[in-house]
Formats: sequence, structure tokens, C-alpha cells
Amino acid sequence: MTKLWPDEVRLTGEGLVLRDWVEDDVAFMPGLFDNPAVARFTPLPSPFDEAAAKAHYAKYLTRRAEGTGLRLAITVDGGEPLGEVVLFLKDDAAELGYAVGPAHRGRDLAARSLRVLTAHALDLGLGPLQLKIDAENAASAAVARRVGYTLTDLSPEAKVEKGLEISLLTWEYAG
Repeated sequence: MTKLWPDEVRLTGEGLVLRDWVEDDVAFMPGLFDNPAVARFTPLPSPFDEAAAKAHYAKYLTRRAEGTGLRLAITVDGGEPLGEVVLFLKDDAAELGYAVGPAHRGRDLAARSLRVLTAHALDLGLGPLQLKIDAENAASAAVARRVGYTLTDLSPEAKVEKGLEISLLTWEYAG
């Protein structure tokens, strides 16, 4: 696969710095991802403990090296991670996603970071840009709408994740 991103990615905008995860960030991950909303609406493991954090970081390194995925820590200054945004390359689209730690919600971090990553993906010539959002995740749907994503008429994708039947709706960037 052609390398789409440089060895270090650091995107700025919307008062944020989106940067590559570093090994020191593993200590922050349980505080960001070990909570009911992340457990319910993402494929991240639950409980999300130190072992899960180390595995998450290792998977990030693998996907990044393969060129199939990019995970960026959401920060305000390049320091402490507050959440993450992701970009995965699929055969027919680029799929984006986001998760913000519970202590950092209510600051519009998800929408702001999604706007920055969406602009970057467009600059790379990727498209269509899609989000897969659980039909019951009203908060994530609100983020998608604020950023300019619209619900498509594609059939919902039924999945079983962590023993729960979920229905993923496809949202696409409308510009």
C-alpha cells in the first residue's frame, strides 16, 4: 500500500493538536477508554485496563506501519491525550471515528478533532469519508451532523459486539 502519511503526523486546527500516540500515552488510555459509553459504542475492549492499553498501542503501531490505519491522540497542546480520532482505509472508502475521555467531554473535542481529521483526509484525496455509528448513539450522531456528515441510505450493518447486537448506520461527509 502506498504510504499516505509521513513518519510523524501532527495536525493542528480548531484549537487542537492531533498527534501520533507515543508509548508514554499508554498510561492515560484506561482513564480515557474504560467507561460505559466507550464500552457500549466502540469495539474497544471492556474493561479497558493496562493490558488492553498496551494491546491498543501495539495494534496502532502495526496498522500505522502497514499503512492501513492512523490513530491520533486528541490534545490541546501536543501533551496529555484527551481522546483519539481514527482513520482506517477500506477498499471503497476511508472510515473515521472518535472517542473522548469522560473527563474531557462537553468541550466539543469530538467535533473539532473530526473536522481537523476530515480536512486532512480530503487533502490526501481520500474518499468517500464515512463514519459507522451505532443507531442508538445519539451523541455521536450529533457530532457527525455538526461536522457535515449526513446519514446515507445504505442498509444498516448488523453486528454482534461484546455479546450485544448492534446496528451500525453509515454516515458520509457531504462537505
